[in-house]
Amino acid sequence: MNKESFMVFSGTNSRYLAEKICAELNLQLGNLVITHFADGEFEVSYEESIRGRDVFLVQSTFPNSDNLMELLLMIDAAKRASARSINAVIPYFGWARQDRKSKPRVSIGAKLVANLLSVAGIDRLITMDLHADQEQGFFDVPVDHLFASTIMLPYVKNLNLPNLCIATPDVGGSKRASTYAKYLNCPMVLCNKSRKKANEVESMQIIGEVKGMNVILVDDIVDTAGTITKAANLMMENGAASVRAIASHCIMSGPADERVETSALLEMIFTDSIPYRGNCSKVKQITVSGLLAETIRRVMENESISSQYLI
Repeated sequence: MNKESFMVFSGTNSRYLAEKICAELNLQLGNLVITHFADGEFEVSYEESIRGRDVFLVQSTFPNSDNLMELLLMIDAAKRASARSINAVIPYFGWARQDRKSKPRVSIGAKLVANLLSVAGIDRLITMDLHADQEQGFFDVPVDHLFASTIMLPYVKNLNLPNLCIATPDVGGSKRASTYAKYLNCPMVLCNKSRKKANEVESMQIIGEVKGMNVILVDDIVDTAGTITKAANLMMENGAASVRAIASHCIMSGPADERVETSALLEMIFTDSIPYRGNCSKVKQITVSGLLAETIRRVMENESISSQYLI
């Protein structure tokens, strides 16, 4: 791999991950400065030449919106600085929960953000565990859609839990849970929930048997942690031996820390696609830097990335 042909840069809040990726690639993180003005506006400047280079811009677009705006300005600046190709590395693709019209007169945020990135000038998107797989079709550029299962499954296997059972906190995650269960050769149960409104679960029921089982709840994101902690408590009430949870993206907003801390969960495992700034003793993060670094290497060497998928 010719390290002179590509460069890696990062936005403000994903620098911790970009530095890990560069360490895996034995590469220096590119020099990019973001200047903030008194009114909240900011400006992006590359402090070294990127002319004719393939640039990889690492930035998750989690709230607040400054993270997305930083990325858009990074793309625009790279295009105007004559980069050969612009590759957006977005471990957590924000706004992805708005993938369709769930009721009349609402926005489809995921499509809007895809349009913004495309118009800004990306040539490729590298992301992980989109909330809905079909969002890959929102882009007219190549999308490398990675799965956190590549690092989560070895973690679960190393726990060596007897009577293992995979569970999903809602029916929408049944496909993901099913692939985990098949790979681990263990049973799966579902939780069926109903909501009064966003981030508020009204009722939940278990579909399946968890008595005496060591349950692993599988999800893509945990926001306020209301659903996953309610599911964990319900599992224990129905006789589960233990309950753990794994999820790709660590949003953990509002009361999430307290809910996880006081729940029946033994531990809550995330990737580091989003920085965790809370103080819950049960939260643990596993880095995806190796997975992303290897994907960047394969893109640069025109190699297939399919062998990186365990399921």
